[in-house]
Amino acid sequence: MVAAPGSEPVTPISPLEVADGVESPRPKDVGILAMEMYFPRRCISEEDLEVFDGVAKGKYTIGLGQQYMACTDDREDINSFALTVVSSLLEKYNIDPRSIGRLDVGTETIIDKSKSVKTVLMDLFAVAGNTDIEGIDSKNACYGSTAALFNAVNWIESASWDGRNAIVFAGDIAIYAEGGARPVGGAGACAMLIGPNAPLVFEPIHGTYMANTYDFYKPKLDSEYPEVDGPLSVTTYLTALDNSYSRFREKTARAYKCKTGLGIQNGENGSAEKKEEDPKSIFSLDSVDYPVFHSPYGKLVQKGHARLLYNDFLSKPTTPKFANVPDAESLLSMTHAASLTDKVLEKTFVAVAGAQHKAAVLPSMHCAKRCGNMYTASLYGGLASLVSAIPPTELKGKRISMFAYGSGCASSFYTIRVKGDTTEIREKMDLLNRLASMKVVPCQEYVDALKVRFFFLHKKKTPVLPRGSLSIHVLTI
Repeated sequence: MVAAPGSEPVTPISPLEVADGVESPRPKDVGILAMEMYFPRRCISEEDLEVFDGVAKGKYTIGLGQQYMACTDDREDINSFALTVVSSLLEKYNIDPRSIGRLDVGTETIIDKSKSVKTVLMDLFAVAGNTDIEGIDSKNACYGSTAALFNAVNWIESASWDGRNAIVFAGDIAIYAEGGARPVGGAGACAMLIGPNAPLVFEPIHGTYMANTYDFYKPKLDSEYPEVDGPLSVTTYLTALDNSYSRFREKTARAYKCKTGLGIQNGENGSAEKKEEDPKSIFSLDSVDYPVFHSPYGKLVQKGHARLLYNDFLSKPTTPKFANVPDAESLLSMTHAASLTDKVLEKTFVAVAGAQHKAAVLPSMHCAKRCGNMYTASLYGGLASLVSAIPPTELKGKRISMFAYGSGCASSFYTIRVKGDTTEIREKMDLLNRLASMKVVPCQEYVDALKVRFFFLHKKKTPVLPRGSLSIHVLTI
C-alpha cells in the first residue's frame, strides 16, 4: 500500500478486525415503515365481461367472486410499474435515497431473461450517488414478493446490516389467453419501506410449504400467457395453505413449550386422567384478528378462509363454534385428498365463517376487487387494503396473518403485529379514493390492449413505437 507523502505507511485493517469487539445496537420491531401502491388507471367490469364473453350471468362475479380487473397496454411494462411505485414511495414519505441499503424485487413478469428489474430501479438511487445497495430479483410465480420481503427482513436482522433501511418491490401484469382463465387477470404493484421501529412488525415464525407442481407455469418464452390447470391450481393452493398453516402452528407450539415448559392438555385441573390435545391447537384463527390471503380471485380467498377453520376443527373439534357442524364424525374421518374437493365440507366451513369473513377478511380485498389478480403484489395489496379500510386506532394492537402463495409451488404463513400508528401510511396511500377513481372501460378496449401488447412482443423490427393511448396513463398517485 502506498502512503501519502510525509506520512507513515498505513497497515490495512480487515472488516472483521473493525467489527471484532464492537457491539452494534440490534434492530427491534423490524417491519413495514411505509407503503405505496400503483395500478393502471383503467379497469373493466367483470359483469360486462360476462356479457362480452357470452357466458352465464354470475359466472365471473359470483362463481369467481370478481368485480373489476385492471388493464394496461404497451405503454407500460414491469419496469415502468417498478419505477413509478418506488419513486412515489420515496417522494411521498420524503425518503433519502442514500438511506436505502437493500432493494429486493419480486415479480414473475419477465421482460429480460438476464437483466433484473432491480438494476433498472438503481436509476432512482444513482442520482443521489447511492450504488451500494444489496438485493436482487426473486422469481416463483406469485411468491417472489414474499421471498424478497423475507430477504430484506433477514438482512436487517443479520450481522451484515449497515444501519440503513430496505425497500421491497412487488408487481406484475397478469394476463391470460382467451378462455376461462382470462377473467382472473389484473395488474398492480406495491413498494414497502422495511426497517426497525415499524408500526407493522413481522413476527419471527414462518410456516413454509414447497413442492413441484404444474398447476400454473409459463414455458413459452415468447408469450405472456401462462399454461393453467384450473382444478389443480385450486387443490394446490389449498394443499399449500393446509401445510404452511400446519407448520406455522407446530413451530408456534414448540416455541410455547420452550418458553413455558408446558404442553397442551385436556381435562379439568386436578383430574386423574388428562388426554393430550393436538399441540397445534395453541394457535388458531382465534389468535388472529385479520387473515390476509394471496388472492387470485375472491372465491378462492373464501375457500381459503373456510379451509383454515377446517384445520382448526381437525385440531380441536370441541371448540364451541364447531358445536353445530353437521356430520362432524364424517368430516373428521375424511382423507386429506378427499377433503380438498368435497363441496359439502367447503360449504359447511364457509357457513361457519359467516359474519367473520365479512368483518375480518373482506377489508383486505379492496385492491383485489378493483384491480383483480396482481400476482406478487396481490398479498401486499391485501395488506394495504386492510390498513386503508380499518381506522388506525382500531387496527393498533391487532395481529394479522399472511398467507403467501405462488404456483409451482411455494407458500408461507406468517404473522404481523400492529404495534404503531398506521395513520401516515393510510393517508399517504389514499388507496380507497384512488381505486374508486379508476376508469371503467369497455371490454373491447381491454381485448384491443392485449392485441397491442401481443404485437409489441412479437414485432421483430426495431425500434418499436408504443401504440397505446397516452391520455389514459396520466398519473395521479
